[in-house]
Amino acid sequence: MIPAWLWIGLIAFALAFVCNRLSPRDLRWFNRLRRPPWLTFEWVIPFIWIAIFIAGAVSATLAWNATMDPGHRWGLMVGYLLLELTIMAYTPVMCKLRSLRVGSIIGATGFFVGLALAIAVSQVSTTAFGFLVPFLIWSPIGTYVTWAMIPLNPGEI
Repeated sequence: MIPAWLWIGLIAFALAFVCNRLSPRDLRWFNRLRRPPWLTFEWVIPFIWIAIFIAGAVSATLAWNATMDPGHRWGLMVGYLLLELTIMAYTPVMCKLRSLRVGSIIGATGFFVGLALAIAVSQVSTTAFGFLVPFLIWSPIGTYVTWAMIPLNPGEI
């Protein structure tokens, strides 16, 4: 029998791999956008997201192991899946629609999905909740960065 942590990790990785496909045209659009001058840490952002996704998979595994009721257990897993889908929608949808406003809306939506999930998870495992905190801290920052780019790129809202 395959352990839960392996299933969760494989599904999270596969979903991220499938959803994060961008065309060269989309990449060119995103790369030519002007950034706020204070965004000196952009090179770190991919590493932040890697850490957040690992923490999310750990959180999901802890929540799975802490929940004995199958209905509740699967409900939480649907929450984790919805959160990852929302997070992964940010870049491809924003780039396809060429809209920083859409990116900001997706970012904010992801925060509220994550907050709802964190509240639900906190009822079964405070440790699993703790592993969601990095997302809850970073998500508003990432969303604000996108929002701050709108006035710098007035034709891309």
